[in-house]
Amino acid sequence: MLLFGAQGIDAHLVGMVADELRRRKNGEIATYVVNRNINFTNVCVKQCGFCAFSRDFREEEGYMLPTKEIVRRAAEARSLGATEVCIQAGLPPDMKPGLYEEICTAIKREVPDIHIHGFSPEEVLYGATTSQVTIPEYLGRLREAGVDTLPGTSAEILDQEVRDRISPGRISVKDWTAVITAAHRMGIRTTSTMMFGHVETIEQRARHIALIREIQKETGGFTEFVPLNFIFHEAPMYRMDETDSVGRGAGPSDVLMTHAVSRIMLDGYIENIQSSWVKEGPEMSQLLLRWGANDLGGTLINESISTSAGSGYGQLMQPKQFRSLARGAGRTPAERDTMYGLLRVFDEEPGGGGLDEVEDAGRFGSYFELIKADGFRYENLRRGVHRP
Repeated sequence: MLLFGAQGIDAHLVGMVADELRRRKNGEIATYVVNRNINFTNVCVKQCGFCAFSRDFREEEGYMLPTKEIVRRAAEARSLGATEVCIQAGLPPDMKPGLYEEICTAIKREVPDIHIHGFSPEEVLYGATTSQVTIPEYLGRLREAGVDTLPGTSAEILDQEVRDRISPGRISVKDWTAVITAAHRMGIRTTSTMMFGHVETIEQRARHIALIREIQKETGGFTEFVPLNFIFHEAPMYRMDETDSVGRGAGPSDVLMTHAVSRIMLDGYIENIQSSWVKEGPEMSQLLLRWGANDLGGTLINESISTSAGSGYGQLMQPKQFRSLARGAGRTPAERDTMYGLLRVFDEEPGGGGLDEVEDAGRFGSYFELIKADGFRYENLRRGVHRP
């Protein structure tokens, strides 16, 4: 808490310490991963105050991608050099048991060498509940179907008081921790995240990072920590806030300090601190490489959740853009896999190919096109009415 409150020269010193700890652990390499997000439905039984992505199943903007389309997107990503697909979505009210396993099995059948980074603890809990099995048994089913790692999202702030305020009915701190630790004990590694800049206090933010550290001490299963700034523009809890109690996301100094404190608190436990270009933009992501971050995240290709909340940044970051950001920060760029294994270190700029050759990101479609598309309208699919 004292570090979070550092001002003036002390704040710069905190940043310098974080940068030195980063250098000792990660050297002068800045990494990125070539991946694609596939948010296959925005229909959700939850109504979280921070989420502008989800829709009720009766709403016109509710969509659901059929398994065939999910597989097509995964195969397209692989053909462009992606090594990972990130599968996350809303929680549809009438989801059939086994849907998540069906999706993963179909992807692996068509694209066997793609890494499936799929299903948040909230989704794992929902899948286990609809399948009427224990969390460990359900995690085993997902692993058998092809899930390689889990995203450590649905964490927001791991303080029950905050969660009851911003997302009543969402997965509890106790259940989030239970899913994550169960996955780690089974050898399924996960990421870890924190959404900050809304209603949480600095103490609650620090306690969140401390809990992540305690879990890591016990299991060693986290691959990275990702601070995620709150995108407020379309968030229901901000739009309906009449008391000005909901923050408008963290400002630049707070963002820098949050990444630096994360690096310092997690030193010796989690090696990788990722900046989010979707939340912060390319320039701030580059600056964060000097405040404790060593990773620039993924190409994403289809970013829907932050986009729906009003993020001002695009759905695709090409690998060449990552390499340029890394070099501009005085780092050597490197492509990694999901587990942070280095695939290619770029001492010189390569000749192109893959996503670097894509001239129009619009070919991949956008969230705003998707919610208007009759062919994927949730209510039509639910009633068996399939339109072209």
